[in-house]
Amino acid sequence: MDMKVRHRHPPLPKQAILDDRDQALITLIQTGLPLSKTPYADLGKSLGMNEDEVMSRLKCLISDKVIKRFGVVVRHHELGYRANAMVVWDIPDDIISELGSCLGQFDFVTLCYRRPRRLPEWPYNLFTMIHGQDRDDVLDNVQLLVESCGLTEIGHKVLFSTRRFKQRGAIYRKTGMTD
Repeated sequence: MDMKVRHRHPPLPKQAILDDRDQALITLIQTGLPLSKTPYADLGKSLGMNEDEVMSRLKCLISDKVIKRFGVVVRHHELGYRANAMVVWDIPDDIISELGSCLGQFDFVTLCYRRPRRLPEWPYNLFTMIHGQDRDDVLDNVQLLVESCGLTEIGHKVLFSTRRFKQRGAIYRKTGMTD
């Protein structure tokens, strides 16, 4: 069976009115910020804007929810981290915020978020992504979390990734797209 993955582009909010400069900025940032000490100034230079205008427009686009998320996509493999695992935890609801804060303070925890349980098959309600140079490194870090955050009685599973997917940010406009 030939299955094609369809990429859906999030629609712009109906209330958003974007001028040509906003549209050019959105098109440029979706491929990533320049890797420099002055990424916003560099963007501005290529768009004919100054750094303050770029930052102001980005703040407005985020505030107006045209841009829903703006953050870093770290490509761990290129940084020497060859193993990663999602660790799922079954944490009592009354202490999940406290334990989530404890888990999230560790540098090797790159994501920490709550999700609803799907009982009876899936009792887990807190998810943490852990990266390491190899599987033993990840497992050592999981043990450090268990000991440091008092999780010895908390059920959890370590789910190692078996495939690597392309990591990128949102695509709002196709490059070269005209209205």
